[in-house]
Amino acid sequence: MLSQSFFIKDNQAELLLHAHKYDFDIVFFTEVCEFVMAVANDEGDGLYVIDLDTLHNMQADMQDGRRTLMLGELLQRLPGDHSYVYLQSARQGGRFLLQQRLVDSHCLAYAEKPIANDVFVDKLFNLFVQKKRGDLVRMVVLGEVDGLDDAALLQERLEVVRHADAQTLHMRVKELRPDLVLVTDTEYARTDAIVRVLQKNIEADPVREITLLQRHPDTALTRRALADGFDTVLAVAEPGLLEAQLVNRANKIRINKDLIGKDRATGLLNKVGLQRKAQDLIRRAALEGRPLAFGIIDIDKFKTINDTWGHYFGDIVIKRLSLTLAPQLGEWDLLSRFGGEEFVVVFWDCTLEQGHARLDAMRQAFRAIPFEVARGDLRHFSFSGGVAAYPEHKSENELFLRADAMLYEAKQGGRNQVCTEPAGRCRVAMAH
Repeated sequence: MLSQSFFIKDNQAELLLHAHKYDFDIVFFTEVCEFVMAVANDEGDGLYVIDLDTLHNMQADMQDGRRTLMLGELLQRLPGDHSYVYLQSARQGGRFLLQQRLVDSHCLAYAEKPIANDVFVDKLFNLFVQKKRGDLVRMVVLGEVDGLDDAALLQERLEVVRHADAQTLHMRVKELRPDLVLVTDTEYARTDAIVRVLQKNIEADPVREITLLQRHPDTALTRRALADGFDTVLAVAEPGLLEAQLVNRANKIRINKDLIGKDRATGLLNKVGLQRKAQDLIRRAALEGRPLAFGIIDIDKFKTINDTWGHYFGDIVIKRLSLTLAPQLGEWDLLSRFGGEEFVVVFWDCTLEQGHARLDAMRQAFRAIPFEVARGDLRHFSFSGGVAAYPEHKSENELFLRADAMLYEAKQGGRNQVCTEPAGRCRVAMAH
């Protein structure tokens, strides 16, 4: 939802054209009261954009007949249970107190004008990706930490796993692969080799943080802990404050994991991120006796798309595919942009036949999307897919190779289809 402004009102057609490429719906408003009412009634995951020029031209409902609204009056009228994207001029952007006022008033982000429509829509896409709930961060705690509210931390997507034995901690970390390890100073004093054993493992996660929880100020202990390999040292505080510090650490870890393990263009897992999560999912499937379906997707004739309409349009096709696939995933399913135009999906608790059906439904959904390559010229694109199953194939590498072989069968068989074992069992959709 965008409030109409001097920035938008003369560019609505172009803005809608760029938004259409991402399948975004944009609703324009010419009065603040109508915008506020729409935001209050919206139960979706929309973005709400306000150009600060609306202060001067969108107040027909002012009781005193004014058209100009003060910033404080605007902020008071906005529903407080939503966050907003503010657009401002370069002059406004240079005023720190104004920025402070905005970021303290339910600000999701702010941007300076002028901003090109295609860039603006790309930024909105990135905000949609960032608004999704972050991945769960797992923390293993060694030692007694009084008053830590595990349930409250889980609400912040930080899972607490408690462990009592320092000498088996490295095995527990190997099994759970946590993102954060919290060790009390008591346990460190008993077994000071803890952190060295964790850090020197060749499989140690470079993003994992190992933190010492220090009950009493001790400069010598802090210095020794950092020399041994602890990443940070936290002082024991009242439980609520400690939880706030841990949540902040978890958020930083989540960002670092995203930088390493997620594709910047789509927000999906990249090759590195998929490998770790797929291995974790296979390990869990083995423990619980659940099946998995592993699918590989490749956009058909993608080079032709790039060569004909340009790489920018090719990027649009990739992002639209990611938006099509993501809503069809379950809570424990995985989706990765593996590289270029290739995607990988892993379906949790899913047989080969079920995986075939789910991936084929995704294929049909993508095939139905109209892409406007030029004014009035609509095209439809497709992808081919291959599916393999666990436990028939045990490792992530075996699953990938088998699914890739099935993808090859789908390509060789005419594209726009999904193949599974035995080779040749495919579903084909006629071009339209």
